[in-house]
Amino acid sequence: MVAGVDHNALRAQAVEVGDDRAVTVNKRSLIDKQLSRYSRPWSTLRELIQNAADAAASRVVIKIETNPSTRVPTPQSDDPSARLKHVLHNHTISQWVIENNGHVFGPQDWARLQEISSGNPDEDKIGAFGVGFYSVFSISERPYISSGSEALEFYWKDNDLRTKRFRSPQTTETVFQLPARDAGSSVPHGQELSSLCEFLTGSMTFIKLQSIELFIDDWRMLRLTKSIADAVNLQVPTDFIRSTSDKLMRVSQVAQQAVQLEAEWMKALESTSSLRSGRDINATLESTTKSVFSFFKRKLDAPGQNMTKREQDEKLAANAIVQDMTATSKHKAFFHINKASISTNVNRELSAEFLRLRKKSPPKATTVSFLAQSYDEQAASSLNEPVVASKLFKSVVPENQGHIYIGFTTSQTTGLAAHLEIPALVPTVEREQLDLNSKHIKEWNTELLRAAGILSRISWTSATTDLQAKLSRYPGMTERKVLGPHELQEVLPAVKWLYASFDWSSTTPLSNVGSYIQNAFWNCGKDFSLISSRGFVPLDNVRVSSDDLSFIEELPTLPEPLLQYGLIKRLRAGDVLSDVQIEDIVTILEKSKKTRTPVQLQQILIYLAMKARAKTIGQREIRSVLDATVATDEEVVPTQIIALNEMKEHINPDKIPPDMPVPPSTIPFKYTKKLSRFDTDALGFLELDPLKWLQWLVNSKANGQLTSEQNIETNPTLAGNVLRALAKNWSGMSQDSKTRMTALLENQRIIPTKQGMKKPSETYFASVKLFADLPVILPLGNVKEGFLTALGVRKTLEIGVVFDRLMSGSSQQWSHVDLIKYLASVWEDVPTRDRERLKSTPMCPAEPLEGRSSEQRYRISELYEPGDSLRRLGLPILQWPSNYNAQSKEAKLLGILGLRDAPPYTDLVNIIATAGQSANHTLREFALKYFIENSQSKGYNTAPVASVKIPFVPVQGSEGKLSVPANCFTNERVAALGFELLRADLHKYSVLLGVQADPPIDRCIQKLTKKPPGSKRQAREMFGYMTSRIGVITNQHVEVLGSANIVPITTLKNALEDEGSQIRHLPPRMCFLGDGGDLASLCDFVDFGKEAEMFLLRCGSRHEPTISDLALLLTQQPAKLLHRLGVDRYLEILIKVAHMWDSFKKDRSLIEKMQQAPFLLATKIEAPSESNDPEENDEKGGSKQWHLAKARDVVIVDEIGNYNLFKNNVLAAPQQDEMLEDMYAQLGVPGLSSLVEERQQISGLGPDTRPNQRTALHLQSIIRERARLFLYDYSKESLHPNRDSKWLEKSLTVQTVRSIVIKTSMKGTDIKHIQEKTATLRQESKNWVICITEKYNMAQVSRALARLLLVRPKPRDWMVLTEFLRSELSGLQEAGINVERILRQKEKEARVAEERHQRQLEQEQRARDELEALQREMNIHGVQDRDKNIEEETQDLMPGNFPGPSDGMENETEYKHEPEGLFGGFKKMFGLDSARKPQPTLSDCEGLAHDDDAYATEHEPPYSDMEPNEQPSSNKSPAPPMTPQRLHDLTRKALQTTRPHTSSTLRSEPSVHKVEEMHTTCDAKPGMNVTYTGSASHHRVFLDNEVLQTGTTASDFMTANRTGLAHFASVLHDCATIYNLPPSSLQIFYDASGTTMAFNQHQSLFFNYRYFKQDHLAMLEAGDKDLPVRHWATTTAHELAHNIEADHNVRFQNVWQALIETHIPNIAEVARRVRPVTATQTTGPARQAAPPSGPPRPNPPRAPPSGTAAFKGAFKR
Repeated sequence: MVAGVDHNALRAQAVEVGDDRAVTVNKRSLIDKQLSRYSRPWSTLRELIQNAADAAASRVVIKIETNPSTRVPTPQSDDPSARLKHVLHNHTISQWVIENNGHVFGPQDWARLQEISSGNPDEDKIGAFGVGFYSVFSISERPYISSGSEALEFYWKDNDLRTKRFRSPQTTETVFQLPARDAGSSVPHGQELSSLCEFLTGSMTFIKLQSIELFIDDWRMLRLTKSIADAVNLQVPTDFIRSTSDKLMRVSQVAQQAVQLEAEWMKALESTSSLRSGRDINATLESTTKSVFSFFKRKLDAPGQNMTKREQDEKLAANAIVQDMTATSKHKAFFHINKASISTNVNRELSAEFLRLRKKSPPKATTVSFLAQSYDEQAASSLNEPVVASKLFKSVVPENQGHIYIGFTTSQTTGLAAHLEIPALVPTVEREQLDLNSKHIKEWNTELLRAAGILSRISWTSATTDLQAKLSRYPGMTERKVLGPHELQEVLPAVKWLYASFDWSSTTPLSNVGSYIQNAFWNCGKDFSLISSRGFVPLDNVRVSSDDLSFIEELPTLPEPLLQYGLIKRLRAGDVLSDVQIEDIVTILEKSKKTRTPVQLQQILIYLAMKARAKTIGQREIRSVLDATVATDEEVVPTQIIALNEMKEHINPDKIPPDMPVPPSTIPFKYTKKLSRFDTDALGFLELDPLKWLQWLVNSKANGQLTSEQNIETNPTLAGNVLRALAKNWSGMSQDSKTRMTALLENQRIIPTKQGMKKPSETYFASVKLFADLPVILPLGNVKEGFLTALGVRKTLEIGVVFDRLMSGSSQQWSHVDLIKYLASVWEDVPTRDRERLKSTPMCPAEPLEGRSSEQRYRISELYEPGDSLRRLGLPILQWPSNYNAQSKEAKLLGILGLRDAPPYTDLVNIIATAGQSANHTLREFALKYFIENSQSKGYNTAPVASVKIPFVPVQGSEGKLSVPANCFTNERVAALGFELLRADLHKYSVLLGVQADPPIDRCIQKLTKKPPGSKRQAREMFGYMTSRIGVITNQHVEVLGSANIVPITTLKNALEDEGSQIRHLPPRMCFLGDGGDLASLCDFVDFGKEAEMFLLRCGSRHEPTISDLALLLTQQPAKLLHRLGVDRYLEILIKVAHMWDSFKKDRSLIEKMQQAPFLLATKIEAPSESNDPEENDEKGGSKQWHLAKARDVVIVDEIGNYNLFKNNVLAAPQQDEMLEDMYAQLGVPGLSSLVEERQQISGLGPDTRPNQRTALHLQSIIRERARLFLYDYSKESLHPNRDSKWLEKSLTVQTVRSIVIKTSMKGTDIKHIQEKTATLRQESKNWVICITEKYNMAQVSRALARLLLVRPKPRDWMVLTEFLRSELSGLQEAGINVERILRQKEKEARVAEERHQRQLEQEQRARDELEALQREMNIHGVQDRDKNIEEETQDLMPGNFPGPSDGMENETEYKHEPEGLFGGFKKMFGLDSARKPQPTLSDCEGLAHDDDAYATEHEPPYSDMEPNEQPSSNKSPAPPMTPQRLHDLTRKALQTTRPHTSSTLRSEPSVHKVEEMHTTCDAKPGMNVTYTGSASHHRVFLDNEVLQTGTTASDFMTANRTGLAHFASVLHDCATIYNLPPSSLQIFYDASGTTMAFNQHQSLFFNYRYFKQDHLAMLEAGDKDLPVRHWATTTAHELAHNIEADHNVRFQNVWQALIETHIPNIAEVARRVRPVTATQTTGPARQAAPPSGPPRPNPPRAPPSGTAAFKGAFKR
């Protein structure tokens, strides 16, 4: 808003003195816009007819006056049809004339005509808005109205609408003349005329008119006449709720009126209702005859084909020209209207809003009408209904959904097949929809819709009452209270019609309209009846079922044809109308006083089975119905009562005949014969088991519950039937059931025989004819023989009878041979019991032998079949007088009875063992031979011979010695451990004899630990054998062996292995392998050969002691070691231990020993000796003496000046290696500076005595300037914290003094030194001052400054600093120091720091300003406390805390000092110490892929990554430290995953990326494009495609380089041997140019022959293979490491180093093997002697540019 303007005052001023003007309206535009809202056709006629109804008119006449056609002449024919047709198709409309006989216009009516939107204030009239009349302007520009004695005409003057009112002759009619707006408007005909007639017919529904006539000129086209019968009041149930939910409306009474609507129309309407104009028809026919579809037109025009009667009538009406178009037709439609009188109760607020919006008050009373057709009315209306009538009346009586009427129809549907007239509803302006938007209008309209819902429910109740009265006249309802099928068929059409009328579909366009009506419908009354099988019954009692429930006719069920109607579906969806539940059936069965009939019982079972099949009920529901069902069967005598709760089984006629006696718990078969097996199972009826049935028959017989006819022991016929039924089921029974059935019948006299009823075991089949008096069974029909046999009916004589009758003394004696022959002939029929008796009865003699009686009888299973081999073994042989045929029936029977054909392996073992004990070697050997030869045929090869505990196996060493199989072996080498060996000729049968090649490893270990080797030879044999078993030695075994004293150690190093040598035994973990070299006298080294060495390595032995071992050895025998090794070697070991400090620093026990033991080497300068040896005396006199001391007795030289003073008084730690000093410090060795005290005496410090400071200021400026250059190359770890060049400028000053005297003393001693110096360092508060004299020594200044800046300055540090301070900047620039860049960088850092400082100051100032403002605003107690808190919060912003220099200085690299490995420094040896060297930046690597030749001249060719085209790893976090076990696993994986490259080509793209983990390292990945060209030994050879493109063929290349490739293959073969790789996994490739020495592609390794040819081929041709093997072995390790990690990061370094360290023995072994016997010096710098400090370097040195992969040179020899 504009500040300072008082709009209220301006408004008041405008009202008083402003310009007053009227608002004008463009009336034409206003009316046109209003007319656009009347979109439905015939809106003008609707308004005028409504006005006539409001004027209480009974008749309306509509005339369409026409003008003749100016183009088509009038027909000269007298045929009225032709003239009428001409008028309809060729005339134009002149004007519309609408007349009505209602009340004539009064003064108010004339006034409202001239006012727009004034509305009708009569609350009983429908008109409200006052704009409906203006719809006449849609068809006429100058409407004319005449009513009573006055008339009025409208006309336009420009856009202004005006009227002329004048007097006219008196009349009782009201006439509207509407001249046509468009002079060329055609007369309605065809579909337009039909639409007009349908509209007029629909207008007669609720409107209070008795007739409407339609004329075209003088032709009356349509006359509608409505007749209404007297109203009949409907009875409203007393429990109905007549008020709506908000209590605004109440239904007082409802009256029903029958209505008849008659329509009379000209035949012309029949022809035009379906046809177009004659011209259209002719044009269509002409076009159709020319159409390619004329054939189909003829087909479709054929009358009577696939058409209904109505379609045929329409077709005839469309294709035939009516002869007399002026003739008339009539038809009547019947329907009824239920009108409810509604009283309203409107509060003041709603009434006021209603008056404001509607311009009239809400009515005190109103009506709601319900228009529908009953079934009888519909039938009467449809009788002989023509097509035109069906179209005319279709809007009068709805077929699907009715509409809501507000005088005339709206577009809103009702949801049911009935119209609802609600004249008090408030519509939208165009009167097409209901207004449910305005709050108060919505409240009014909603209540009216609810009143319509109540009226709909009353209409439903009235219709159902009429139907119920009709049903009461049927006899079935009066006698049985059941609606029979005939009665249902008669009443069902009317019920369907009623249910279809109340289908309750969704309403449109407003869906909530139907919700209001429907909710009121359901909520106004509780009593809601539906038609059912027992008539109209309350809804709660009706059930729905599509099944036949005639067995419970007491249950009212809904007829199935009604289930499809929406009313029923909605009742079911709302769980109001439920389906039949089992509980309903059970309730009726339990409460019913009558039992079910057999037919109903069968229906119940079928119903339950059907539901069970559909899985709609479960066992609990089925059982509840069965328990409640009781039926009476009067067909049997006496009457049988069937209670289903007692029935448990049912009869399966396929198993048990239905006419047989059954248990009382079995339901009679006639009730279940229509049920399937699944049905009976679902109903819970078990199938009557034949075994249970038989048991019932047996038990009931025993209890006397059966008659003689039902007794199976007295009735042979019944017994035969039972046996046939049981035999029929026999094959399907389980073995247990068969056994139980046999047990039931074995004691029952159920078998009919010649001697009567017998038990099964007493009877014989008819085929048994040995004796005539046997009880033979009678014929039993289809009873199978097998069944009877199973019951015990015999096919053979009982064995006891045979023995009694045929072998007794009264009969001829049978020998055992005769008996066997008889049994063989009838064996299949011999019962099992007799067979068992034959096996257990001794009945056969054995062949006579010495000491064995021929009369003795044996069981057949105790004898062996006749044979020489068995006789030689001394076994009992069956006595058989004739030749024994092993294939005869008798022999087979004897085999079944147990006759043996070979002894079991246990008997054979006993024979061998017994023969061995008795020295019967012949029998022993024969038995052993028999065992071996018959191992396959007799099954000895599967016998568990290995577990035999009897010694029967011959062993070496003695003729008759036998052993248990588990104690002898075939491997000759086990004899070294003291095990027995199987006899040599039996080795090939060792598996058969159960003898293993080797003893279990546990036994071997037990033998070895109990009796270890006593000599070197025994150790070689025993350990060599254990090496062969190394694959089965587990970690648990290693624990035992590693600590067992099994390694023999001779007391004398050169002692012989014979007598006299003293042997002691040590555990393998305490021994080392090899000759030991210098450490041989210190450690126990053994050498039992290569094979034994592998076993000892597995047990924990090592080739050399670890760093921890050496450290422990140093603490245990330091003097001895120093004496044997000498100072240099001892110092070297100390240095190596220091380099590996991190590997054992967590071993507290070892560290404590190192701290207490006097093993540290230290020097002390003694007084000068008389010797002239310059090495013995130092430069200032005195000799250096080496001592062994404890940590507390040694000092670290951390200040060389003090050391020079006290070197004769201290033991100083060696200064050769920084890491050695670090280890000394870790062990507690103090620095010398901590033991020295300095006192300064400086004169000239005071202001009065201070000399000229010009020299000091000059030196101060030099120090500040040169300090930047000096500190540039130092890492942060080397500097004191926060002491950089910036700090130096603030905290250090230089001051000139007169003199400086330093008194130096050592703590705890009286030793003192006094020195005059020219420079010293002193501290003043937090600042430092360098004091100098006029003639100062720059070296002393450098020492003081170095002590201030560096943590532990070295002599070289202050020497370098001295040069920096003395030299000019130009001199430093010439020396190679980039002075300008460093100073610019420093200036930039200073500028950035100053800017940061300024920002901090500004923040502090803002904080202080805010604080002061806050203090001013809050002048209350306690503000100071909060100020204090605020100041504390802003302390971080105070000056003085400036960050150090930027970490991103150009070319700045921090070098990390890494420890060296053991014995010779592995990192120097293998090029792994290059991490200390500067690494190329990413910008340096960008040129790799572009200028290969230039790079090759300046750098060494790189190793490529595992995949040249692979993208770098995205993991930017630093690699975690690796445990030794993890490194071991990775190295093993690197070796195991290496594989040959099987493809003939290889192609990859180059790439360059930065290794994030290394910060300054980048990896270049050159592209590869090579093709297979041949093989060199086992190595495939690939050639670069660029070489092939030059014209060189693969054959040419292989031929030209045959010798060189052979040499290279031999080197790679040695590399494969070192790492135990298959040679085929190492490939050779050749390229003409490039930087790749080797690369790894998918775990296949490729090596460049070009580099070998350039660097090493000449060496191999000269006989020197040592250096090439070491070089390419390192390269191989590099590429193997890429199997684990693609990038050159820390993880890669660890794996590469581990690969080399773990294979040092193999490398050394191969190097010794390939080294020439006589070393020869090769020409060139590549073979020159290397300096003592490092390994020899080849020329040119080929190695990758990255620091971690740099190859420094050849290995040490």
